[in-house]
Parts: sequence; C-alpha cells; structure tokens
Amino acid sequence: MPAPFRILLVEDEAVIRGLVETLLTTAEVQVECASSGPEAIKRAREAPFDMYLLDIVLPGLDGVAVLRMLRADPQNADKPVYMLSAKQKSADMETAKRAGATGYIAKPFRGVELMDLVAKHRSAAQGG
Repeated sequence: MPAPFRILLVEDEAVIRGLVETLLTTAEVQVECASSGPEAIKRAREAPFDMYLLDIVLPGLDGVAVLRMLRADPQNADKPVYMLSAKQKSADMETAKRAGATGYIAKPFRGVELMDLVAKHRSAAQGG
C-alpha cells in the first residue's frame, strides 16, 4: 500500500480545523493541522507535505506570507496550495494567485468539493 497522501491544514478556528480534518482523513489521506503561520512553516520545513490548505487570516503570519515562503522553499515549491478563506473579494483572490496559490476555496465550502479536490491531487501524486 502506498504511503498516505499528507495534507497540512492551516486554520486558526478549531471548529473548522476539526471538521475539515474529520472530513478528509481516510486510510489514504493523512491530515495534520497547524493553527498559526509560524507553526505551518516549521512543520513544512521539518517534513514537506503533499498538499497544503491555508486560511488567509492567521496569527503570526498570514496565509499569503506562508504561501510565499512555501513557494520559495525548493521542497515545497511545486506542491498544491489552496487558500481557504471567508474573504471573497477579487483582490484577495488575485493576491493569492499572484503569490502562487494553486486555487482559492471560499468559505463556507461544500465538503464534497474539498474531497474531490484532494482525491484529484492524491491520484496525480500517485501517478494515477
């Protein structure tokens, strides 16, 4: 059996963190969580993940700053990074895109959309 597809979920709201973790965790997908920008960078440098889900509004460093640091790190430069945010202004989406976001998921989002997105990237990572 291949190694699980590892996702780092960076979200400061405990309820959302718990819901997303429960929704996505399966035998094939391992979700780990961070609740601040600095914690996310530390975890990503220790052991890069296969995919990142970043809230934009975070304590310490915002999600866009974390995204820029991930893109500057050769171990993480090509990993899919999706921004999760209640901010739905086109300027916020454009800022995330310019910083290198793979995509932007507006809160509230539907669980099935997130599950499909993860399944697509997991399959691609495993050569499927």
